[in-house]
Amino acid sequence: MKEHSLKICITNTLTLLVMVSLICCTNVAVSTSNNNLNPVILIPGNGGNQLEAKLTTKYKPSTLICDPWYPPFKKKNGWFRLWFDSSVLLAPFTKCFASRMTLYYDQDLDDYFNVPGVETRVPSFGSTSSLLYLNPRLKLVTGYMAPLVESLEQLGYIDGQNLFGAPYDFRYGLAAPSHPSQVGSKFLNDLKNLIEKASNSNGGKPVILVSHSLGGLFVLELLNRNPSSWRKKFIKHFIALSAPWGGTVDEMFTSASGNTLGVPLVNPLIVRNEQRTSESNLWLLPNPKMFDIDKSLVTTPYRNYSAHDMIDFLKDIGFPEGVYPYETRILPLIAKIDAPAVAMTCIIGKGVKTPEELFYRNGDFDEPPEFSYGDGDGTVNMVSLLALESLWKDEKNQYLKVIKIGGVTHTSILKDKVALDPIIGEISRINSHAQLGLSNISLATFDEK
Repeated sequence: MKEHSLKICITNTLTLLVMVSLICCTNVAVSTSNNNLNPVILIPGNGGNQLEAKLTTKYKPSTLICDPWYPPFKKKNGWFRLWFDSSVLLAPFTKCFASRMTLYYDQDLDDYFNVPGVETRVPSFGSTSSLLYLNPRLKLVTGYMAPLVESLEQLGYIDGQNLFGAPYDFRYGLAAPSHPSQVGSKFLNDLKNLIEKASNSNGGKPVILVSHSLGGLFVLELLNRNPSSWRKKFIKHFIALSAPWGGTVDEMFTSASGNTLGVPLVNPLIVRNEQRTSESNLWLLPNPKMFDIDKSLVTTPYRNYSAHDMIDFLKDIGFPEGVYPYETRILPLIAKIDAPAVAMTCIIGKGVKTPEELFYRNGDFDEPPEFSYGDGDGTVNMVSLLALESLWKDEKNQYLKVIKIGGVTHTSILKDKVALDPIIGEISRINSHAQLGLSNISLATFDEK
């Protein structure tokens, strides 16, 4: 009996040793695999990360219900979730949300600011945590980059080690270099520091930047505002998902009539003023360099508006305050989009009905328009998604690969397997192969069936 027990003990011990050995070997393999991965930084799009706010004594509520007591549950020092909070669905609180999200442009200081009494902050910069869900308590309906992050983790990426997130206050944008843009410029500086930190903590490996939507515009500005020596040292590749390089017709709809962005029960006119004051929304209006001067984007009984009529459009929809910053800050910013001489891959959706022209039959911008549709990803028009192909076709030192995926929308590109597979495949290819020589290939386009 004792001999039988001894055999069982010896057998179990040997089994345990084998299991430990396998675990150790597996861990070494994973560790080695991780060491071969270039660090990845994710940069979200407009509305793609959480925002927090705090009210000060200077805050003046727009209604009694918007008194500083709301919301009743706050974090330490009075911070609370501003975006995304489910109370925005209830009409009285929608007004509170809109007033607290509103920016204003100070012409004397030539910059954008929060309204007095509202302080904002972006939680968890450097981590992907605030990109996964816009509200962790509502995971089923506010999921954002969670599927993409999960796919990267399966590839061997670990948050905080070789995978990082760069959330930002997406209400703010950038201006031409001769103008101040305190919040947007700080984000670019923070992103630059994160890139250097990610590279240095991963053995000096250059970084793969993966952006979604508006995030791609920020990344391109960062690359072009830094010297080629810095780009060569710290940037391996730039992957832009659904980037609106030339703006969108949908943004004209947002400015004219307000846009609920698919959130049910919300009156678009309540959020319209807040959306108009967003600096980044001005940046996303159709770029006259990319939209045909003869192509009408908004039609009314009184006149039509193309991308070249944006100043008149802003006046006529009742937003003359937007004219000066658009004319002095935005137009010079979008006038020239330089190639950064960094290897780039644009991954976009196609074959999805996308607003191409708005018809206001009675000329009333308070009423929702009728739409005519063209190709795109449901939000961004194809002419904007493919803008870099035409702008940079003669650039000899710019590698640009475009992957088109049929039936993928502006946001489902972050979730659907048909989109995630080529995204992860591209990241794997970049990790597995030596950097393509920029002089060997300048443009490649692929259609995913």
